[in-house]
This record gives sequence, C-alpha cells and structure tokens, in this order.
Amino acid sequence: MKIQKLIVPALSLSLLLPAAGAFAATPATATPTVSTKAADLRAGLDYLLSEHFALAVVAMTKAYEGAPDAKEAYQALDQNALDMQPAIEAIYGKAGAAEFERIFRAHNKYTDNLVKATKMNNKAAIKKAEAQVQGFVDEFSKFLATATEGKLPQKAAAQALRMHEDQVQDVFEKYVAGDYNGAYMEYREGFETMFTVSKALSGAIVAQNPAKFSNGSVDTPAADLRSALNHLAAEHFALSVLQMQKQYNGKAKDSDALIKAEAANTAAFKKAITSIYGAEGGNQFEKIWVTNHIKAQSDYVAALKKGDKTSLQAVKDRITDFTKEFSTFLGTATANNLPASAAEKALMTHEKQVQSVIDQYASKKYAAAYKADREGFKTMFGIGEALGGAIVKQYPDKFKAAAPAKAPAKAPAKASDASMMMVWMKLNSKQLKVGDKTTMMDTMPVVKNGTTYIPLRYLAEGIGAKVKWNKSAGEVTVMAGKDTMKFWINKTAVDVNGKTQQLEATAMVNNDGRTLVPLRSITELLGWDVKWNKSTGEITLTKSM
Repeated sequence: MKIQKLIVPALSLSLLLPAAGAFAATPATATPTVSTKAADLRAGLDYLLSEHFALAVVAMTKAYEGAPDAKEAYQALDQNALDMQPAIEAIYGKAGAAEFERIFRAHNKYTDNLVKATKMNNKAAIKKAEAQVQGFVDEFSKFLATATEGKLPQKAAAQALRMHEDQVQDVFEKYVAGDYNGAYMEYREGFETMFTVSKALSGAIVAQNPAKFSNGSVDTPAADLRSALNHLAAEHFALSVLQMQKQYNGKAKDSDALIKAEAANTAAFKKAITSIYGAEGGNQFEKIWVTNHIKAQSDYVAALKKGDKTSLQAVKDRITDFTKEFSTFLGTATANNLPASAAEKALMTHEKQVQSVIDQYASKKYAAAYKADREGFKTMFGIGEALGGAIVKQYPDKFKAAAPAKAPAKAPAKASDASMMMVWMKLNSKQLKVGDKTTMMDTMPVVKNGTTYIPLRYLAEGIGAKVKWNKSAGEVTVMAGKDTMKFWINKTAVDVNGKTQQLEATAMVNNDGRTLVPLRSITELLGWDVKWNKSTGEITLTKSM
C-alpha cells in the first residue's frame, strides 16, 4: 500500500537536502506511530506554514477589495508569524527567534505593499514591492541555512521560498483578473507546497538536533500519513470558510469557483480513503461527506442570510446527522481504533467552529471571526493525528519504517554522487535535458487554462519507458518498469495497472500532433519529484533510481 504516493504531493524539496543524514533512520522493528517528537515537529510546521499561506491569500485579496474585514485579516496573518516564535526559540534560542520574527513579519508587509501598488496601478511601486519580496527570499534563505548549519542549504531554501512567493502572487494576480477558477487551482498548489516545505525544514532541524528528537525521523510512513491527512483536512476547512463568506457576500462566481475547489479536495480525500479501505469505503465516504456536510454549508449560509431560523435549525439538524453517520463510518472502518464517540466529538467541534466563523462574520464581528477561523484551522491537525493514528494502529505492518541501510565499507558518497535521474524542460522551448545529455524535441511544454502540460513521449522515452499510440481509440499506453498506464485523449480518466484514476485535467494532442499530459498528474503517477520555476518557466523532474 503506497499511501504516500497516493495522497502526499509529488513535489519533494527533500531531494535538495544532503543525502546523508538529512532524515534520521527509524528502526524497522519499532512500533509505527504518528506521534513522535520528529513527527510532531513536522506537524507543527505543517500547521503554521499552511496557515500562513491561507491567511496571506485572504489578507491580500481582502485588502485589494477594500473589504471591511481587511484589517482583521492582516492582523491574523501577523499573529501567525508571532505564533511561530515559540517553536523557533525552543530550538535556536531567543536571539534566533527574534531574528526570525524580524525577517518573517516584515515580508508580510512587503506583500501588503504589493497589493496597494497593484490597486493603484503604480508600476514603480509594484517593482519596489517585488524587489522587497526577493530581498526577503535572499535574507530568509540565508537565515535558515545558517540556523540549520547547512542541513537546509541556502539554495534549496531560496528555491522553496521563491516558489511560495510566486504561488501567492499568482493566486492574487488571477483573483484580480477575475479568473477565480485559476486562482483557486493555484491556491491548492500553493497550499500543498507548504507541506513539502515543512517536511524539508523539519527534516533539517531533526538532522541537526537528533538527540532532541529521540533520533527519530520526520519521513516515516506513519508521519507521511499524518501529514497527508493534515493537508486534506486543513484545506477542507480553509476552502469551506472562504466559500461561505463569498456566498454570504453574494459573490456568485467567486463562490462557485470555491465550490469546484472543494470538490477537488473531496476527490483527493476520497482517493486517500480508497487507498486504505478500497473502492467501497471510498464511495461510502463520499456519499456521507457530501450530502449533509459539504452541501449543508451552502444551505446554512442561505438560511443565515435570510434570517430564517427554522431553516437554519433544519440545516443544523442535518449537520448533526452527518457527524453521527460519519463518526460511525470512521469507527467501523478503523475497527474502533478511532472510537465513534471520539470521532463524533471531534466532528461536532469542527462543525461548530465553521458555523462560528460565518456567524461572527455575518454579525460583522471580524476579530472574533478570525479568532474562530484560526481555532478551527488548528483543530483539523488534531483530527489528522487522531485518524492517522487509528489507521496506523489498525495496519501496523503497512506503516513500518524501512530498515536503516548497513554502513558502507567506504566513505558515503556526496549528494551530488547519488544515483539520481534528472529531466529538464522549459516552457516554450524545445530543448530537453536527460541527465547530462541534451536533445531537441519537436514540440514544447505549454500552459493552458492554468495547467502546465508536458510532451508525454519525450518524457517517457527520456527515462526509458515505452509508449504506444492507438490513434483510432485515442489511447496512449506507457510502460515504465512494472507499471502500465493508459491515457485517453480529452478524457480525465487514466488506467494505472488496471485501476482507474482521475487526472486533474485532460490529456490532449497539440498542433504538432504530440500528446501532452498535465505535469502534476503524470509526475505523481510516475513517482517523480518536480520543481517549477515560475519566473523562468523551467521544469526540473528528479527521481532516485
């Protein structure tokens, strides 16, 4: 059961870390658990960094709109930065925490400057704000490299920070342009990135301070599961709150785009459940999750907006029914390793927090709304830990860490000597690099409707896979090692070793007659890690061979 490949993002900055010692080895004989000091550190960074991204987007868009809660949104973002200090101080002392605060809090102001400059269409001010943001990337990456004693190299930190800033700005730019579907697609990408950053940073900290973390590891299968569930649950909460606010404000197009983003989150959640409990479990999850949970959100807002107390109570009753039905499902699915009573209590807390956010927002009590928002967001990480813990306890053999490798007879190789396959492409360029070999393609990677597409044949053949094309059926078959994948042109379905999965966008044939596939989907299916440089359009794929 490859849980990580199914529900953890393919993007992995950990490949940029030193190969030796970046993540401590956990004995294979140890009882697997999601709750270790190392996993707790990773989860803590999961929470703070993903919340930073979510609040940054909200603060920027609210400020641009001149929304009445713009001030409170920025205050919540600033408080998130302050809340990171205790964790930094515990590891790097008061001086380290103070330096962290100085650099990190300032960059929130830089993005606020960018919003103001954009609103005034002041190109000089926009350029200045962008330079400030780049200055933050340079300064903070140096701080992280120094603090971790090189366990997180400055280059890797700078690439991660630049990617984060690009994604925040891309969401903002699409939002300003009225491309709400594109904005929330990019939102999900950027939100996902923060979990990858937290894994890399926590891995560096643990490698630097192994004794403080009981010589544990941040990337055990159990820790990966916990992080993946954290990601899905927290994204669900963040999208739900935003959608309900937009609907209440009568912003139909914005609200509809968020509903689509929520549907994508639901699909990802279903995929996770299916990977553990099979198709029947996944289908049952979806039915319960959507009917009196996701759909009830819109009904709640509609009743609240009308002031219809009877309808509002009816919706609350439906939501209560959901908590009972879903908690029973979780208790049964986990063989009572997550008792239904405990699940119901956690779910009711979640539902009350969501309702509290929109109730306070509707009453224009914005400070209280953001307080409830932050409390609700944090709650999702407790749910991720509880559910992940139950699953690991239920299937301990499937979550055992790999046995540490035996010490080599000679000195370990440097990271640069590791057996790593690298494929490089660039938007609107026919150049292809596979390892140290450069060739020319007869087509190019492109971006269409906010999705990056790459030529399937050149990628597959570059890594030694075989490709077959059935023109009459519009079917492409890729054979990579023991894996066989089938794509159909203009369809989102893909067959992986006999099992049907869904792509985020359809495969297509371009004007050159070449099959193009969504970058994110194909790299996940093939198990590759991807780095995307928005400013240069460079795409770098890597994989340990």
